[in-house]
Amino acid sequence: MKKYQYSMSIEAKTEKEAEAKMQALTTLASRLNEKELSKLAHVIRHDPVKTALAKRYLGV
Repeated sequence: MKKYQYSMSIEAKTEKEAEAKMQALTTLASRLNEKELSKLAHVIRHDPVKTALAKRYLGV
């Protein structure tokens, strides 16, 4: 598979938090295909109930 590079800005309270977010995003991008990742983003943007349930399940 071909690799592409992007320059991104991430809002975070500290640099450590920003690095953790970037690592998590990289993991999601490498483990989910385009359709799955897009669907996840859609649910997070438009379905606060499912998002809240997922956060509760994850313990966050």
